[in-house]
Amino acid sequence: MKPIAPSELIVNDDGSIFHLHLLPHEIADTIILVGDPGRVESVSAHFSKLEVKKSSREFVTHTGIYKGTRLTVLSTGIGTDNIDIVVNELDALANIDLKTRIPNEQHRTLRLLRLGTSGALQPDLALGSMVSSHISIGFDGLLNFYARRNEVSRLDYEAEFIKHTAWNELCAKPYFVENSREMIDLFSDSTNEGMTISAPGFYGPQGRVLRLPLADMQLNEKIENFRFNGKRITNFEMEGSAIAGLSKLLGHKSLTICSIIANRAILDMNVDYKKAVNDMVEMALEKLK
Repeated sequence: MKPIAPSELIVNDDGSIFHLHLLPHEIADTIILVGDPGRVESVSAHFSKLEVKKSSREFVTHTGIYKGTRLTVLSTGIGTDNIDIVVNELDALANIDLKTRIPNEQHRTLRLLRLGTSGALQPDLALGSMVSSHISIGFDGLLNFYARRNEVSRLDYEAEFIKHTAWNELCAKPYFVENSREMIDLFSDSTNEGMTISAPGFYGPQGRVLRLPLADMQLNEKIENFRFNGKRITNFEMEGSAIAGLSKLLGHKSLTICSIIANRAILDMNVDYKKAVNDMVEMALEKLK
Protein backbone atom coordinates (compact mmCIF):
# COMPACT_ATOMS: atom_id res chain seq x y z
CA MET A 1 0.00 0.00 0.00
CA LYS A 2 1.29 3.45 -0.93
CA PRO A 3 2.16 5.70 2.05
CA ILE A 4 -0.05 8.74 2.66
CA ALA A 5 1.78 11.89 1.55
CA PRO A 6 3.28 14.22 4.21
CA SER A 7 1.07 17.07 2.97
CA GLU A 8 -2.07 15.01 3.65
CA LEU A 9 -1.10 13.32 6.93
CA ILE A 10 0.89 15.94 8.81
CA VAL A 11 3.08 14.64 11.63
CA ASN A 12 4.99 16.90 14.00
CA ASP A 13 8.73 16.54 14.65
CA ASP A 14 8.05 14.61 17.86
CA GLY A 15 5.94 12.05 15.98
CA SER A 16 2.59 13.43 17.16
CA ILE A 17 -0.43 14.15 14.98
CA PHE A 18 -0.54 17.72 13.65
CA HIS A 19 -3.33 19.59 15.49
CA LEU A 20 -3.92 17.45 18.56
CA HIS A 21 -0.18 16.96 19.31
CA LEU A 22 -0.95 13.44 20.53
CA LEU A 23 0.87 10.13 20.10
CA PRO A 24 -1.08 6.92 19.41
CA HIS A 25 -0.57 5.45 22.90
CA GLU A 26 -1.89 8.63 24.53
CA ILE A 27 -5.55 8.04 23.69
CA ALA A 28 -7.91 5.50 25.23
CA ASP A 29 -10.45 3.46 23.29
CA THR A 30 -13.23 5.51 24.92
CA ILE A 31 -13.03 9.26 24.39
CA ILE A 32 -15.27 11.94 25.89
CA LEU A 33 -15.50 15.02 23.67
CA VAL A 34 -16.37 18.42 25.15
CA GLY A 35 -16.50 21.78 23.45
CA ASP A 36 -15.03 23.99 26.18
CA PRO A 37 -11.31 23.45 26.93
CA GLY A 38 -12.05 24.43 30.54
CA ARG A 39 -14.45 21.52 30.88
CA VAL A 40 -11.69 18.95 30.31
CA GLU A 41 -10.27 19.45 33.79
CA SER A 42 -13.73 19.28 35.36
CA VAL A 43 -14.11 15.80 33.83
CA SER A 44 -10.60 14.53 34.55
CA ALA A 45 -10.92 15.75 38.15
CA HIS A 46 -12.93 12.55 38.66
CA PHE A 47 -9.98 10.38 37.51
CA SER A 48 -7.96 8.51 40.14
CA LYS A 49 -4.85 8.73 37.94
CA LEU A 50 -3.86 11.17 35.18
CA GLU A 51 -1.47 9.74 32.56
CA VAL A 52 -1.53 12.35 29.79
CA LYS A 53 -2.06 16.10 29.90
CA LYS A 54 -1.52 18.00 26.65
CA SER A 55 -2.88 21.12 24.98
CA SER A 56 -2.62 22.74 21.56
CA ARG A 57 -4.83 25.71 20.65
CA GLU A 58 -8.38 24.79 21.69
CA PHE A 59 -7.54 21.08 21.78
CA VAL A 60 -6.88 20.04 25.38
CA THR A 61 -6.46 16.33 26.15
CA HIS A 62 -6.36 14.44 29.45
CA THR A 63 -6.08 10.64 29.56
CA GLY A 64 -6.38 8.78 32.82
CA ILE A 65 -8.13 6.13 34.89
CA TYR A 66 -11.68 6.26 36.22
CA LYS A 67 -12.60 3.36 38.52
CA GLY A 68 -10.27 1.02 36.65
CA THR A 69 -11.25 2.15 33.14
CA ARG A 70 -8.87 4.11 30.93
CA LEU A 71 -10.59 7.16 29.43
CA THR A 72 -9.60 10.19 27.39
CA VAL A 73 -11.36 13.55 27.57
CA LEU A 74 -10.63 16.00 24.77
CA SER A 75 -11.93 19.49 23.96
CA THR A 76 -12.93 20.25 20.38
CA GLY A 77 -13.79 23.93 20.50
CA ILE A 78 -16.93 25.06 18.70
CA GLY A 79 -18.18 23.84 15.35
CA THR A 80 -18.16 20.91 12.95
CA ASP A 81 -15.06 22.25 11.19
CA ASN A 82 -13.11 21.47 14.37
CA ILE A 83 -14.79 18.06 14.57
CA ASP A 84 -13.43 17.29 11.10
CA ILE A 85 -9.94 17.79 12.54
CA VAL A 86 -10.56 15.94 15.79
CA VAL A 87 -12.27 12.81 14.47
CA ASN A 88 -9.92 12.39 11.51
CA GLU A 89 -6.84 12.83 13.70
CA LEU A 90 -8.17 10.49 16.40
CA ASP A 91 -8.79 7.89 13.69
CA ALA A 92 -5.29 8.42 12.35
CA LEU A 93 -3.87 7.82 15.84
CA ALA A 94 -5.89 4.62 16.10
CA ASN A 95 -5.63 3.25 12.57
CA ILE A 96 -2.58 4.64 10.75
CA ASP A 97 1.08 3.97 11.48
CA LEU A 98 2.36 7.54 11.75
CA LYS A 99 5.94 6.43 10.99
CA THR A 100 5.25 4.53 7.77
CA ARG A 101 2.10 6.57 6.93
CA ILE A 102 0.32 3.34 6.01
CA PRO A 103 -3.07 2.32 7.49
CA ASN A 104 -2.88 -0.52 10.00
CA GLU A 105 -4.14 -3.93 8.92
CA GLN A 106 -6.22 -4.34 12.08
CA HIS A 107 -8.94 -1.74 12.68
CA ARG A 108 -9.18 -0.15 16.13
CA THR A 109 -12.70 0.97 17.01
CA LEU A 110 -13.10 4.02 19.23
CA ARG A 111 -16.12 5.02 21.31
CA LEU A 112 -16.72 8.77 21.00
CA LEU A 113 -19.14 10.41 23.42
CA ARG A 114 -19.81 14.13 23.10
CA LEU A 115 -21.09 15.81 26.27
CA GLY A 116 -22.40 19.28 25.59
CA THR A 117 -25.03 21.92 26.22
CA SER A 118 -28.02 22.58 24.02
CA GLY A 119 -31.18 24.53 23.39
CA ALA A 120 -34.44 22.57 23.32
CA LEU A 121 -36.94 23.01 20.50
CA GLN A 122 -39.87 21.30 22.21
CA PRO A 123 -41.72 22.90 25.17
CA ASP A 124 -41.83 19.72 27.27
CA LEU A 125 -38.03 19.35 27.50
CA ALA A 126 -37.19 20.76 30.93
CA LEU A 127 -34.11 22.81 31.72
CA GLY A 128 -31.49 20.47 33.18
CA SER A 129 -32.80 17.38 31.40
CA MET A 130 -30.53 15.39 29.10
CA VAL A 131 -31.11 14.53 25.44
CA SER A 132 -29.39 11.62 23.72
CA SER A 133 -29.13 12.17 19.96
CA HIS A 134 -30.47 8.96 18.42
CA ILE A 135 -30.24 10.80 15.09
CA SER A 136 -27.90 13.72 14.43
CA ILE A 137 -28.91 16.21 11.73
CA GLY A 138 -26.25 18.22 9.94
CA PHE A 139 -27.01 21.71 8.69
CA ASP A 140 -23.24 22.20 8.34
CA GLY A 141 -22.66 20.40 5.03
CA LEU A 142 -19.44 18.74 6.22
CA LEU A 143 -20.41 15.17 5.40
CA ASN A 144 -21.32 16.20 1.85
CA PHE A 145 -17.58 16.46 1.06
CA TYR A 146 -17.00 12.74 1.73
CA ALA A 147 -17.66 9.68 -0.46
CA ARG A 148 -20.30 7.22 0.80
CA ARG A 149 -22.21 10.09 2.42
CA ASN A 150 -25.51 8.61 1.27
CA GLU A 151 -24.62 5.15 2.60
CA VAL A 152 -24.50 6.36 6.21
CA SER A 153 -27.39 8.84 6.00
CA ARG A 154 -31.12 8.31 6.49
CA LEU A 155 -32.21 9.53 3.09
CA ASP A 156 -35.90 9.00 3.88
CA TYR A 157 -35.73 11.49 6.77
CA GLU A 158 -33.69 13.86 4.65
CA ALA A 159 -36.17 13.90 1.77
CA GLU A 160 -39.16 14.38 4.06
CA PHE A 161 -37.43 17.21 5.96
CA ILE A 162 -36.42 19.04 2.79
CA LYS A 163 -40.01 18.81 1.55
CA HIS A 164 -41.51 19.85 4.90
CA THR A 165 -39.32 22.93 5.29
CA ALA A 166 -39.20 23.95 1.62
CA TRP A 167 -35.45 23.90 2.21
CA ASN A 168 -33.48 26.86 0.87
CA GLU A 169 -31.30 25.51 -1.93
CA LEU A 170 -28.63 28.11 -1.12
CA CYS A 171 -28.01 26.31 2.18
CA ALA A 172 -25.97 23.11 2.51
CA LYS A 173 -28.05 19.98 1.99
CA PRO A 174 -28.97 18.58 5.43
CA TYR A 175 -28.00 15.02 6.38
CA PHE A 176 -29.45 12.65 9.00
CA VAL A 177 -27.16 10.06 10.63
CA GLU A 178 -28.10 7.48 13.26
CA ASN A 179 -25.69 7.18 16.16
CA SER A 180 -24.38 3.90 17.55
CA ARG A 181 -27.16 1.66 18.85
CA GLU A 182 -24.78 0.24 21.44
CA MET A 183 -24.07 3.73 22.77
CA ILE A 184 -27.74 4.74 22.65
CA ASP A 185 -28.75 1.67 24.65
CA LEU A 186 -26.05 2.33 27.25
CA PHE A 187 -27.64 5.68 28.14
CA SER A 188 -31.30 4.94 27.40
CA ASP A 189 -32.39 4.87 31.05
CA SER A 190 -30.83 8.27 31.86
CA THR A 191 -31.66 10.46 28.86
CA ASN A 192 -34.50 11.58 26.60
CA GLU A 193 -34.55 10.31 23.02
CA GLY A 194 -33.74 13.03 20.54
CA MET A 195 -33.14 14.09 16.96
CA THR A 196 -30.59 16.86 17.25
CA ILE A 197 -29.63 19.53 14.71
CA SER A 198 -26.01 20.64 14.47
CA ALA A 199 -26.09 24.20 13.20
CA PRO A 200 -23.14 25.94 11.47
CA GLY A 201 -23.58 29.01 13.67
CA PHE A 202 -25.12 30.22 16.92
CA TYR A 203 -27.26 33.10 15.69
CA GLY A 204 -28.88 33.01 12.24
CA PRO A 205 -28.46 29.24 11.68
CA GLN A 206 -30.31 28.61 14.95
CA GLY A 207 -33.02 31.18 14.20
CA ARG A 208 -31.76 33.97 16.45
CA VAL A 209 -32.37 37.51 15.23
CA LEU A 210 -30.34 40.48 16.49
CA ARG A 211 -29.87 43.06 13.71
CA LEU A 212 -29.91 40.74 10.69
CA PRO A 213 -33.18 39.28 9.37
CA LEU A 214 -33.22 35.62 8.41
CA ALA A 215 -33.63 34.14 4.96
CA ASP A 216 -36.52 32.04 6.33
CA MET A 217 -38.11 33.60 9.42
CA GLN A 218 -40.36 30.54 9.84
CA LEU A 219 -37.65 27.87 9.69
CA ASN A 220 -37.56 27.17 13.45
CA GLU A 221 -41.33 26.80 13.51
CA LYS A 222 -41.12 24.30 10.63
CA ILE A 223 -38.39 22.42 12.49
CA GLU A 224 -40.44 22.25 15.68
CA ASN A 225 -43.47 20.93 13.74
CA PHE A 226 -41.56 18.27 11.80
CA ARG A 227 -42.69 14.70 12.47
CA PHE A 228 -41.57 11.54 10.68
CA ASN A 229 -41.84 7.89 11.74
CA GLY A 230 -43.17 9.08 15.08
CA LYS A 231 -40.02 11.11 15.78
CA ARG A 232 -39.54 14.85 16.29
CA ILE A 233 -36.57 17.21 16.31
CA THR A 234 -35.69 18.01 19.90
CA ASN A 235 -32.73 20.38 20.13
CA PHE A 236 -29.96 22.47 18.57
CA GLU A 237 -26.22 22.17 19.13
CA MET A 238 -23.13 22.61 16.93
CA GLU A 239 -20.94 19.49 16.71
CA GLY A 240 -22.84 16.20 16.89
CA SER A 241 -23.65 15.66 13.21
CA ALA A 242 -20.00 15.58 12.14
CA ILE A 243 -19.13 13.23 15.00
CA ALA A 244 -21.94 10.87 13.96
CA GLY A 245 -21.23 11.01 10.23
CA LEU A 246 -17.44 10.72 10.35
CA SER A 247 -17.59 8.03 13.03
CA LYS A 248 -19.92 5.92 10.92
CA LEU A 249 -17.76 6.32 7.81
CA LEU A 250 -14.58 5.47 9.76
CA GLY A 251 -16.02 2.55 11.72
CA HIS A 252 -16.28 4.10 15.19
CA LYS A 253 -19.15 4.22 17.69
CA SER A 254 -20.53 7.63 18.59
CA LEU A 255 -23.20 9.43 20.55
CA THR A 256 -23.98 13.01 21.58
CA ILE A 257 -25.64 13.77 24.90
CA CYS A 258 -26.56 17.34 25.77
CA SER A 259 -27.79 19.02 28.92
CA ILE A 260 -30.67 21.36 28.10
CA ILE A 261 -29.72 24.85 29.27
CA ALA A 262 -32.26 26.80 27.21
CA ASN A 263 -35.71 26.15 25.80
CA ARG A 264 -36.21 28.03 22.55
CA ALA A 265 -39.88 27.05 22.30
CA ILE A 266 -40.84 28.76 25.57
CA LEU A 267 -38.00 31.33 25.58
CA ASP A 268 -36.55 30.10 28.88
CA MET A 269 -32.85 30.01 29.85
CA ASN A 270 -30.81 28.68 32.76
CA VAL A 271 -27.62 30.74 32.96
CA ASP A 272 -26.43 28.85 36.07
CA TYR A 273 -26.17 25.42 34.45
CA LYS A 274 -22.88 24.15 35.89
CA LYS A 275 -24.54 21.69 38.28
CA ALA A 276 -26.62 20.18 35.48
CA VAL A 277 -23.50 19.73 33.34
CA ASN A 278 -21.59 18.16 36.25
CA ASP A 279 -24.49 15.76 36.85
CA MET A 280 -24.30 14.76 33.18
CA VAL A 281 -20.55 14.19 33.43
CA GLU A 282 -20.89 12.03 36.55
CA MET A 283 -23.67 9.99 34.95
CA ALA A 284 -21.61 9.43 31.79
CA LEU A 285 -18.48 8.38 33.67
CA GLU A 286 -20.45 5.78 35.63
CA LYS A 287 -21.96 4.36 32.43
CA LEU A 288 -18.61 4.22 30.61
CA LYS A 289 -16.60 2.48 33.35
